[in-house]
Amino acid sequence: QVQLVESGGGSVQTGGSLRLSCAASGLTFSRAAVGWFRQASGREREFVSSLTMSTTARYAQFVRGRFTISRDNGKNTVYLQMNSLIPEDTAVYYCAADEGRGDLASTPTYWGQGTQVTVSS
Repeated sequence: QVQLVESGGGSVQTGGSLRLSCAASGLTFSRAAVGWFRQASGREREFVSSLTMSTTARYAQFVRGRFTISRDNGKNTVYLQMNSLIPEDTAVYYCAADEGRGDLASTPTYWGQGTQVTVSS
């Protein structure tokens, strides 16, 4: 059974930083494309960032230059370092994974339960 468990969410002020972590189990992590989506209240879930098996990263335009995705295959963990946070980044952030794919699908197979990020002005 695949499990993705996020941590690291919280409340910060504008300009602050947070690092999200997602610990994976039940899949061959080194062969998985991983990434992050987010969903703000009243809005659809949207893509934030992904990282392929070969560590090629993609970012949504609205986080480029502020967020950095990384992975530690030895720890089966993917990270999202979020800097220069703004109130518009407030959302539930979800970890996602696809095993055996070059990159994360638009609707990934596996999802975490989500972690809340709140940015106040």
